[in-house]
Amino acid sequence: MDWQTPEDTVPSAFITEANARSLAGKPPVTGAWREGDPAGNRQFASIGAMTLERGGELPVVRVAYETFGTLNADGSNAVLVVHALTGDSHLVGDPGPGHPTGGWWNGMVGPGKAIDTDRWFVVAPNMLGGCQGTTGPASFAPDGREWGSRFPFVTIRDQVAAQVALSDALGISRWAAVIGGSMGGMQALEWAIEHPERVERLALLAAPAISNADQIALNSVQLEAIRMDPAFAGGDYYDSDEGPHQGLALARRMALLNYRSPTELNDRFARSWQSGLNPMGGGGRYAVESYLDYHGNKFTRRFDANSYLTVVEAMSSHDVGRGRGGTVEALRRVTARTLVLGIDSDRLFPVSDQQHIAAHISGNIDGTEPHVISSPFGHDGFLIEDALVGSQLKRLLRS
Repeated sequence: MDWQTPEDTVPSAFITEANARSLAGKPPVTGAWREGDPAGNRQFASIGAMTLERGGELPVVRVAYETFGTLNADGSNAVLVVHALTGDSHLVGDPGPGHPTGGWWNGMVGPGKAIDTDRWFVVAPNMLGGCQGTTGPASFAPDGREWGSRFPFVTIRDQVAAQVALSDALGISRWAAVIGGSMGGMQALEWAIEHPERVERLALLAAPAISNADQIALNSVQLEAIRMDPAFAGGDYYDSDEGPHQGLALARRMALLNYRSPTELNDRFARSWQSGLNPMGGGGRYAVESYLDYHGNKFTRRFDANSYLTVVEAMSSHDVGRGRGGTVEALRRVTARTLVLGIDSDRLFPVSDQQHIAAHISGNIDGTEPHVISSPFGHDGFLIEDALVGSQLKRLLRS
C-alpha cells in the first residue's frame, strides 16, 4: 500500500497555499479512467471471461497495460512489473492526457537505469479491480451500466490469473523477471508459486507472504470510512451529483500513516502550525494535519471508491499458504532466483515478514536472509530510495 505517484512519494513537505488552491472545487464522482477518456500510453487486451477464486464471474475482462523497450526475437528479455495498491500501468512517463500523474517509477525504469529498457522489455499492467483501464467496479458491465456494487470479490490469485492471461495474449511464455513492491510483491510471489516454470527471476520489495490480523485491521477501518460516507450509496453512486470523496479521502489519510515512518513525520513537521492561527483552540491546524488532508483530497481526483474497496479486500485476502499446506510449503515451490528486500523503518510490512519469506525460498540470492535497506521513509522507501533499491535490482537482473 503506497502513494504510487511522484507527487506523493517525495519526502513529506509542508502544504503551501498554492497546493491548497490546486484542489479548489468539488472532486469528481469518481477519479477512474472512463470510456471516452484519452487512452494516453495505455494499450488494451481483451482476455475473455474469468471465473474467480471465490466463485464469481466476469463475462468480459479487459487489461490496460503499458510497455517499455523492445521484445527480442525469442521473447527472453520480458520483465513484468506489477504495481502496488493504488498504482496503474503508467510506470514511466509524464502526466498528460489520460494520465493524471507522472510515472510512479521514473527513476528506476528506462535506458541505463536499474531496469534498463535498452536491454529489457518491460510490461506494466493495471491490476484487475483497478480503475485505470482494467476491468473494475467503474467499468461498464454487459448491461451498459457500471458494475458498482455488483462487482464480484477478487483475490490476489484472481489478479495474477488476469496477468497470466495477458502474458498469453502477448505471447510471453516465461518472464525473465517478475518484480513487485507491496501489493505488487504479493502478486509477484503468487506468480512464482503458482507458475514457477514461467518466472526466471523474482523481486519481492517490502511484501509479506500473508496479510496478518494487524494489517487486515488497518485495512478494515479504511473501508468503513468509505462505506459510512452517505454519498457512497451502497456502491452505486456513479449517476449521482456527488461521490463518496469525503470517505475516500479519510481512508487515504489513514493509509498514509502506515506508509511513512514516525521518524520522518516527526522530523519533517514536529509540532509546527500550518498558519499563524494557533491549533490549540485558535482555529488553526498543525502542519501534519494539512499534509494528510491535502494528499487525501488529491487522491479522490485520481481514484475510485469502489475500486479502493475491491483492491484493499484483495490485499486482505493474501495468504500464499491457503490450500497449499501453509506458507512454508508454498514458498518451497518457488524456483526463481529471488531478491527479498525489506525496509528497516517499514511499519506496514515489517522486516520480519521478509525474513519469513527469505528463510524458505531456496533461490534467494542472499541465502536465508532478506536484503534490508535503511531508510527514514518507511514502507514508501521502495518507491523513493532509487539508488538503494536500484542497486539490488541490478544485482538480481545480472544473476
